[in-house]
Amino acid sequence: MYSGLKIIDSHSHFPVNEPIIKTMMSEGRFNEFKRIADKQQISKTQEKWRKAWGFAKPDEIVLTDEELVQKWVEEMDRRGIDKIVWVTGGGNDRLARIIKMAPDRFIGYAHHNLFAKDAALELENAIVKLGLKGYKMLAPILDKLIIDKSAYPVWEVCVKYNLPVLIHFGIMGAGGGIAYNENINPAIMESVAKDFPELNFIIPHFGCGYLKELLFLGWVCENIYVDTSGSNQWMRWMPYPVNLESSFEKFYKTFGPERILFGTDSSYFPRGYAIDYLKEQNRIVRFLNIPENEVQMIFGGNIAKLLNIEL
Repeated sequence: MYSGLKIIDSHSHFPVNEPIIKTMMSEGRFNEFKRIADKQQISKTQEKWRKAWGFAKPDEIVLTDEELVQKWVEEMDRRGIDKIVWVTGGGNDRLARIIKMAPDRFIGYAHHNLFAKDAALELENAIVKLGLKGYKMLAPILDKLIIDKSAYPVWEVCVKYNLPVLIHFGIMGAGGGIAYNENINPAIMESVAKDFPELNFIIPHFGCGYLKELLFLGWVCENIYVDTSGSNQWMRWMPYPVNLESSFEKFYKTFGPERILFGTDSSYFPRGYAIDYLKEQNRIVRFLNIPENEVQMIFGGNIAKLLNIEL
């Protein structure tokens, strides 16, 4: 336990030594993304981020999935983390194999392209045959508008199996990444959220630059959840004052404690579990005087309920 809490981290990425985006977009769009990406600027921005948090560079030695699973279970024990939801992990088949190595500690999400051929069938296979428990996507890298009707068969599979759907909106990749496209704003999801009111959508990182729009969306659609994951450095670039404490307070008042999910965006070693993010968020909710039972909801109970698992 950490701080008396049973922690289920709802948003982390199993480190598989390949770009997270690769399995979630078409090959053509991936190649174009690589072509136009400013690698020097991205590297510079990442180095600044690492120094700000005191994080080491990722290990250069490539470990096997089996070795990484062992390291991650040991890391979770050391940090007092009960379970981790890996929202990506090198494709559905590979992540399913990883989950089976530590089924009592790991949970995995499908993470293939929403607009791929037979995407709905692939999702059903990931749930029924592979044992994955949710669906993750990055809206700004999609080939079509996320509200396109061709995606409705996928949403229907999600409803059928009561899957939570985690969708990244907002800026991606910091310097040299994506600042704007037609899928950047979570407000676009209002029509889909209303067409599928029984389907629960999770928007990470407090909206990642679209805090106001996500608050409005969650106000009118009670099937919209927010997760707290990552460094949330986007707050530094907002044209008005935003910080982690004010964000927690706003979402607590608008969404209520039952629609806020804790996460860290943890991934690589030697950083391992991003304990600094957990410490900061725990401190904030304590100083906001959120009741203990609601703190437990945020840090584990809510995602356990969405996934239909025991806390």
